[in-house]
Amino acid sequence: MKRILAAVLCLVMIVALCAAMPVTASAAGTTYLTLAHNMAEDHAINVALVAWAEAVDEATGGAIQIDVMPGGTLGSEADCVSQIQAGQLEMTKVSAGTLANFNSAWNCVSVPYVFNDKDHLYNVMNGEIGQDLYALTENDGFIGLAWLESGTRCFYTAKTPIRTPSDLKGLKIRTMDSQMAIDMMNAFGGSATVMGYGDIYTGMQQGVIDGAENNITAMRDHADVTGYYCYDEHTMIPDVIIISADIWNELTPEQQEIMRSTAADMVANYRELWAQFEEDVKAQVEGKVEYVTDVDKPAFQEAVQGIYENLEKNSPEVYAFVERIQAAG
Repeated sequence: MKRILAAVLCLVMIVALCAAMPVTASAAGTTYLTLAHNMAEDHAINVALVAWAEAVDEATGGAIQIDVMPGGTLGSEADCVSQIQAGQLEMTKVSAGTLANFNSAWNCVSVPYVFNDKDHLYNVMNGEIGQDLYALTENDGFIGLAWLESGTRCFYTAKTPIRTPSDLKGLKIRTMDSQMAIDMMNAFGGSATVMGYGDIYTGMQQGVIDGAENNITAMRDHADVTGYYCYDEHTMIPDVIIISADIWNELTPEQQEIMRSTAADMVANYRELWAQFEEDVKAQVEGKVEYVTDVDKPAFQEAVQGIYENLEKNSPEVYAFVERIQAAG
């Protein structure tokens, strides 16, 4: 009986130890990494990530295997970050807005109109500023490795075309769970309504919200309840691929360089892939949505100047990055 009890206790200890181990597995010199994200399997992001995983496999001779898991299989962006911190996941793709919850300086890329155009965005994220941002969350257990364009966010509504900030007055607009997004809506005179992306369709259909804000690819999901897509182009918030700091430090310098260089190639190739993805979505929803292009963008830019002033006064770390971004434009 004592031997059976001892065996059971030993088994329990082994199971507990296994549960505490990170999900990374190494066999015969091979490192297995899981990269989870919440986009659909046919989304441009997933296509790019799968191609990158194949490039890493080839460049390392199979020494690093990345398993890309789309569709929110492992939970929301916040869930995936938590799993990385707990040692249960190696990599994920998140919005830069999510990273601001861990280090407020990441808010700099969510400030309305901080980027002049896409060339400005690419120069910033591919340069020294991007590298400095990647390192901000190392003490939180993860670092940035690469980024992907996520389009230009604009307002879309069920019934009201948006040409000036005054058109938003009294409208309930869904925003991300981001203080910067909420501050932006307040500055424009609208009413920010935080809800999950998956709730937008029903919310617009039932009149719980009057609209939302996102890039044009959101029309894949929301064209049937959208009357107007309005090109105010208020933000260009990048997506960021993050990796566990512990896992990163376990890789050899050569493997780290392969990960970086193949990721840089992915970013370069993705620009064209994303542009084609946007055009494909427009073709899919042709005739369903009216595009409003005669938007008074200077009026929107003027309306958010208070956000810049507030950052300069109360968030010097964020504002320092904002100044660097503007100087690079």
